[in-house]
Amino acid sequence: MNNTNYRQYIPKKVIRREKYLQKSLHFIDKNIIKFFLGQRRIGKSYMLFQVIRHIEKTVKNPNIVYINKELPDFRNIKNDEDLISFLKTKLITGKNYLFIDEVQEIENFENGLRALIAKHKWDIWCTGSNASLLSGDIAGLLSGRSIEIPVYALNYGEFLLFNRLKTGTASLNKYLRYGGLPFLRHLELNDQIVFEYLKGIYATILFKDIVARENIRNTRFVENLLLFAADNTGSVVSAKSISDFLKSQKINMAPVRVIEYLKYLTNAFFLLKVSRADIQGKRIFEFGEKYYFEDLGLRNVICGFKQKDINKIIENAVFLHLNYCGYKIYTGSLGAKKIDFVCKKNSIKKYLQVAYIIGDDKVYEREFGNLKAIKDNYPKFVITMDALKWDNDNGIEHYKLEDFLLSDF
Repeated sequence: MNNTNYRQYIPKKVIRREKYLQKSLHFIDKNIIKFFLGQRRIGKSYMLFQVIRHIEKTVKNPNIVYINKELPDFRNIKNDEDLISFLKTKLITGKNYLFIDEVQEIENFENGLRALIAKHKWDIWCTGSNASLLSGDIAGLLSGRSIEIPVYALNYGEFLLFNRLKTGTASLNKYLRYGGLPFLRHLELNDQIVFEYLKGIYATILFKDIVARENIRNTRFVENLLLFAADNTGSVVSAKSISDFLKSQKINMAPVRVIEYLKYLTNAFFLLKVSRADIQGKRIFEFGEKYYFEDLGLRNVICGFKQKDINKIIENAVFLHLNYCGYKIYTGSLGAKKIDFVCKKNSIKKYLQVAYIIGDDKVYEREFGNLKAIKDNYPKFVITMDALKWDNDNGIEHYKLEDFLLSDF
């Protein structure tokens, strides 16, 4: 008899995230482990639910087993041996599907998954909240047997759908202020309620996914480092800027150690790193990266939603949309000129500059002029929050921010 216990854990209504779902469907019934990876509370569990719903509709009598390591019902599954033992009683003759939420909470999970996939009896789907989940020895054990499907916060179009909002300045301001965590759809979108919720998510990621996982003792320094990242969103992070920050905090720590802490933050998907590229020489610099927040709301919880930061916030929003669209993203250098984003996908390359508004000729020349200095024929764009859409200049296209965030680009 097929297992139906999983149904008690799955909500009756699930809003489909079509982009991720369509990518996932190609791997159903393929003997490869599927990992949905992303920041906590980003909606990875709901991707499992969407795949389950699809299998229910398309597969005759599927045997579905669901394990969520955040629920007390599954606390006895502590390691790979417990997992194998648990599944022995669940296997049937027919099609078997295994879904594990927060698989990194199972000690030596990679050994268990490797043993399961070798027997070709389970179609395995997992979620994880750490980018290093498949690094090092684990990647070696599962080499050729797994695929990662990154899941990000809601993009602006999804934010409108989830929160039943119409396009317009008011909705765009809510997105820039509160970010794209899916659970916001259950809350009244005002500062008191939303930021209280976001503070709880911030604390969970900080203490569970960073401090506990990496065995960090200096919690205060991690919080200060996040504040530094929020204040410097979209700025090139150099050894000097880190050193100056440390001095201001009266902290004696080697910059190389700070870089290690930044790695912890990116592993938890709290921050996303962008490397710097020399446009003319096509080199990728080893130092001088930019960092952006995976969720705008969490960034604003840390340092507030301030007028002086509007350039940083909309640059972060543009980065998130490029990431959602599947581009490999760099920040560009052309001599002394800086290009906010150089993005590549397959044979496509695009250049983007981001500004709040084109308020005067100086700003216009900085944004459009930097792009004009690039002597190739790849598409170039300037994105701002201007109320009007400006005409193309030498082939450089102007996008209003909301139009850009709603585009497929």
